[in-house]
Amino acid sequence: MAALNLTHSDPSTFILMGIPGMEAAHVWISIPFSTSYIISLLGNFMVLFVVGKEQTLHKPMYLLLCMLALTDITKSTLFIPKALCIFWFNWKVITVSGCFTQIFFLYTVSFLQSTVLVTMAFDRYVAICNPLRYTTILTNARIAKLGLAGLVRAVLFPLPLPLLLSRLPFCASHIIPHTHCEHLLLARMSCGDITVNKTYGLLMAFVLIGSDLTLIALSYGFIIRTVLRISSKKAPAKALKTCTAHICVMLMFYSPIFFASLTQQFGQSIAPHIHIILPDLYVLIPAMFNPIIYGVKTKELRDKVSKYTCRS
Repeated sequence: MAALNLTHSDPSTFILMGIPGMEAAHVWISIPFSTSYIISLLGNFMVLFVVGKEQTLHKPMYLLLCMLALTDITKSTLFIPKALCIFWFNWKVITVSGCFTQIFFLYTVSFLQSTVLVTMAFDRYVAICNPLRYTTILTNARIAKLGLAGLVRAVLFPLPLPLLLSRLPFCASHIIPHTHCEHLLLARMSCGDITVNKTYGLLMAFVLIGSDLTLIALSYGFIIRTVLRISSKKAPAKALKTCTAHICVMLMFYSPIFFASLTQQFGQSIAPHIHIILPDLYVLIPAMFNPIIYGVKTKELRDKVSKYTCRS
């Protein structure tokens, strides 16, 4: 309680409450958090190690997979260690600058991950619709340039968020009912006008996520059209099978965003801890399952991973 009162009088810090109303279960909640974090680190670092070591995997598809692994590692590391400190040690204090920085990087990494998924969809489009020109269209250098362009976009759009938050007066409470800092949640805690924050947040999501989903839909539209034109009975199923891993990863990335947005807009009757757990799952689940999905669905990668993990 003393720490809580101290934070009320200290404008340079916030208090992250974890999952309010479930404090007694924080230690138990930390078990799936820590387990999924360890699994995600092991899986994603394994992907990076194997692709880095094997020259035969130095191809556009696997470079994109490495980018996805890096975003998964970064995004989960941005908030899970802090959440575990709250659950285990009751270390709830975070500086205002630290909170704004966490928000900026969470958005940046999320938008970068969306860009990687779009590029993966384009990769599948070229591989299925224009296979003879695949190696000339998607070179490693071009993938690197697309990744750099995606990084610039992912940095520029969330850059105003800390500035928009820093202009708001937090004159009431500095207690954040969450495991990590979140832009709109923080804005709603202020006693100032948050119209600009809400408008920019909506515009940013609409422009970036909306455009990415449109490009992915177009890619798969062309893929389906090409597959339906194939006369062979087995070829369409074989072609679509190469897209299975990407489709699974996309569903795990975009579905929690969709449901979290719905609960924020229309979920006033939903228990508060659900509003907290959904964004956490948005980080935890993809980071843990992405390397597993690609490891299972991609034979070449699976064989190379087995080479290192099954040595006698």
